[in-house]
Amino acid sequence: MPKMKTHRGAAKRFKRTGSGKLKRSHAYRSHMFSHKTQKQKRHLRKATLVSRGDFRRIRHLLTNLK
Repeated sequence: MPKMKTHRGAAKRFKRTGSGKLKRSHAYRSHMFSHKTQKQKRHLRKATLVSRGDFRRIRHLLTNLK
């Protein structure tokens, strides 16, 4: 049986925290900032955790991620 490979697309988008949860960045962060409020842009800056339902799905893609 060959080794399990980490899904490289997912590995670039998610990082594991010290407690084993997954960190992700926000969407809507790349362009068209003129119509977004300062508060909205400020909140999009900070990373957030992946939700519980998505975590179950994503963890299989990140088998070897530290």
